[in-house]
Amino acid sequence: RCPSLAAAILLLAATLFCSEAYSPPVPPKISPATNLPNRIYKWRNQQIRYQQAGPSNGKPVVLVHGLFVNSDHWRKTIQGLSAEGYNVHALDLWGYGYSSKPPYDSPEAQAVNGENNRFNEAYPEILVQVELGTANVKGSRVRDIELRHPVGSPYNFFTWSELITDFCKDVVRKKGITLVSNSIGTSSVLQAIIDTPDLYTGACVVTPNFRELHSAEVPFSKASMPLIRFVQKTLREQGQSLFDALATPSTVKQILKEPYKRAEAVDDVLVEVLLDPLLLDGASKVVFDTLSYSAGPLPEQQLASF
Repeated sequence: RCPSLAAAILLLAATLFCSEAYSPPVPPKISPATNLPNRIYKWRNQQIRYQQAGPSNGKPVVLVHGLFVNSDHWRKTIQGLSAEGYNVHALDLWGYGYSSKPPYDSPEAQAVNGENNRFNEAYPEILVQVELGTANVKGSRVRDIELRHPVGSPYNFFTWSELITDFCKDVVRKKGITLVSNSIGTSSVLQAIIDTPDLYTGACVVTPNFRELHSAEVPFSKASMPLIRFVQKTLREQGQSLFDALATPSTVKQILKEPYKRAEAVDDVLVEVLLDPLLLDGASKVVFDTLSYSAGPLPEQQLASF
């Protein structure tokens, strides 16, 4: 009886563990935005959703989305480029859309972290006394640039840049790839090109995010960063109710109308395909992690290294 009891206890423990373990989201078979099949790329034991269009022999282009959205945001770009004969791929960054988004502090997530083994004497985690420009383009500033995510989150530009390069090697399987980025996708794209320049022909950047909350960018950082860190911590710990209140179709539509010059482009399909993945398990945590990312490489600093 003792062996049977032990086996039952082990089975119960395994059942409880599996019920609490993270499971990746299940995307619809066909994207409502593009009418393309949703495909899955297995990357470091994680699920990455992507879409592909255009002739296989066309010049390769990979589209990398921006803050809080996913590959469906490129619906018009995918259609236009593929119609012109380009071989187009668009992926959901890890943590976004229908890609996996395990808890940032889980062993599963930390095993993927692009900051692992990244920093050394030749590439320190703080770049000291870097000259940066000013908003009026008439002067310069000297700042230290902190590269490591302040809360240790693996949802960072180094992880995403490694994903982009592995995706290009394993899925696109060509050289001479052009990367197209929007918003925070820009820092990931630039880092990918810095790390593996022979794979790419260059990048087309669409309205990049210049990281205004980066510790090197905020004014009077010694005084202001403690307050910013406090707000970020509060959002991570208590921000779910605020997220739930804002994650509605009407609010998302209103927010999208800010960057869109053509208001009619913000239709119900766009709102649906961008909002639905934000309501998936773990998505809000990635949002708060990203809002807490007052570090990492800056586009200006990255461009200076080319």
